[in-house]
Amino acid sequence: MPHIASALRLAESARYLTSPNPRVGCVLVNPQGQVIGQGHTQMAGGAHAEIMALRDAQGQGHSAQGATAYVTLEPCAHQGRTGPCCDALVQAGVARVVASLQDPNPLVAGKGIARLRAAGVTVEMGPGATESRELNIGFFSRMQRAKPWLRLKVAASLDGVTALGNGQSQWITGPQARTDGHAWRARACAVLTGVGTVLQDKPRLDVRHVDTPRQPMLVIVDSALQTPPDAALFGPARKVLIYAAQPHAAREAALAKAGAEIIYRPSPANDAETAPKVNLPAMVQDLALRQCNEVHIEAGHKLNGSLLRAGVVDEMLVYLAPLWLGQGAGMSNFGPLSALAQGLSLHIQSTERVGADLRILARVQGSADF
Repeated sequence: MPHIASALRLAESARYLTSPNPRVGCVLVNPQGQVIGQGHTQMAGGAHAEIMALRDAQGQGHSAQGATAYVTLEPCAHQGRTGPCCDALVQAGVARVVASLQDPNPLVAGKGIARLRAAGVTVEMGPGATESRELNIGFFSRMQRAKPWLRLKVAASLDGVTALGNGQSQWITGPQARTDGHAWRARACAVLTGVGTVLQDKPRLDVRHVDTPRQPMLVIVDSALQTPPDAALFGPARKVLIYAAQPHAAREAALAKAGAEIIYRPSPANDAETAPKVNLPAMVQDLALRQCNEVHIEAGHKLNGSLLRAGVVDEMLVYLAPLWLGQGAGMSNFGPLSALAQGLSLHIQSTERVGADLRILARVQGSADF
């Protein structure tokens, strides 16, 4: 359906905008087949796609009486920071709604469809369902698994080296790949790294190379609170969460003064001589409670390996440079394995040239089966 395709393009244009809400587009078509209004969901607390489309139609002097609304997700039926979209469509006189798929939010979950039908509105479901779900994979993950969608980003040479033995890693990939990586940062609710990366690279880990109306939250895995309070990653308008395992009053106070929120999630102790580590599954669960849909991981090989072993990573975003470096740090310290069958099975979603580099998007087998 061309109108659903247009609605999906509108939803796509809101990729950096709507979190923690889903990316939704809506197109209004009058009984004569003319597009009279369109819109996409705004920032959290702002208008949803259906309201934007109705406002667009009204602003152009069009009536929605008898119109069809093509929308990429079921119109909401609950009173949140905005009113129910299903009621607004009914009040505007919309006669038919074509929606891509049901909203997974338990507050909606078919209630919007039911209220539309109860009001005499014809509802059709299905067109564009796969595309809409993929665009909102993190929202569906949080609603249906109580877990964000975790995407692990790595930049490496063709032989899998992410840094030289002396720690040098900037820049293995080219400027186009770095810009593309910032676009993936921008779509996430949070960027996650480890204290090792903070200390070694002194990164900002914000979005700079693409235009975005918001900066993702920063999450640092830092068991012993070693993050420097004057680190470049702190900013006046940026939320920083630090997940720790060992309380340290003085460091906690200094980091809190710098603007960080400290959350203790220690792993169960199984060796008295081993320093406590952050319980990674518990951290991920907490991020879901904080309304994180997508988490973009940019960390070193140690934390990458720990996240993979914990089974919390859903997808790999790998940039390979046409460069051979020999010895150095790898992508992760996952393993060692004693049999090939113990390896992590992946499904290649896409491969694409980005400048001189190759981008591979690979999904952990079964990660999207929810």
